[in-house]
Amino acid sequence: MNSLLPYLLTLLQEYGYPILWLSIFIGALGIPLPNTLVLLAAGAFAALGNFNFALLTLVALSAFVAGDNAGYWIGRRWGSKILHWLEGRLIKQTTLERSRSYFDRLGGWAVFSSRFLVSALGGAINLLAGAQLYPYRRFVVYDTAGETLGALLPLTLGYICGASWDALGDVLGSFSFFIVALLIALFLSAQTTRLFLRMRKTAQARRALTEERLAPGAQQKRPGAPAKKPAAYENSLDVNAVLPGLSSSEAPSSPAGDLPL
Repeated sequence: MNSLLPYLLTLLQEYGYPILWLSIFIGALGIPLPNTLVLLAAGAFAALGNFNFALLTLVALSAFVAGDNAGYWIGRRWGSKILHWLEGRLIKQTTLERSRSYFDRLGGWAVFSSRFLVSALGGAINLLAGAQLYPYRRFVVYDTAGETLGALLPLTLGYICGASWDALGDVLGSFSFFIVALLIALFLSAQTTRLFLRMRKTAQARRALTEERLAPGAQQKRPGAPAKKPAAYENSLDVNAVLPGLSSSEAPSSPAGDLPL
């Protein structure tokens, strides 16, 4: 369990909603804070009557969206410079590489799923979305939809489980990595299937074109090629070849007197 969690829970019990909003906002910027566990604990505290569940949801959702939008515009303004500075300081290099690969594969769905399935990648993906000039309206839609689940799920589970919320947090941590691996496997399978269908369609088109070319009468006469003589003409007797010295003017004609009366 994260070493900062006891301090955050103490502050949450002492100062309430403002500390929850600030903690979630900082975490959404990419600073590694155990906000999922904090929300689980907040849900358990709400079950005990210390907090209002609906107000917790509104506070968490507004903090998530505000932090994500701030990260997006920071990435859009400074781009790769801020990512290079954060790498190795506040964000691990492996986390940044996974986030970049995840965003390149899934785009908007990476924004959506990183809000609640792989929240550790959320801050880096916000910066990447801004740096790559991902459309802001799409980002807001995917982000708000994902953060609604990201706020409701841990609060609801903590409210239901009560005192056992800490054990549930360990289970959710392992489960999130399984979900990421499953999503990547599904994406790669879909891409492989699409490529196979495209290759199959191309092969069928080539086969149909070959059969059409080999069909009887399908070949066209080439430009400038001599016309083929009819068979009857080829088999006819060439008079000039047999009697080369005889022309039409020299051909004997029957005298008029020889004609029968």
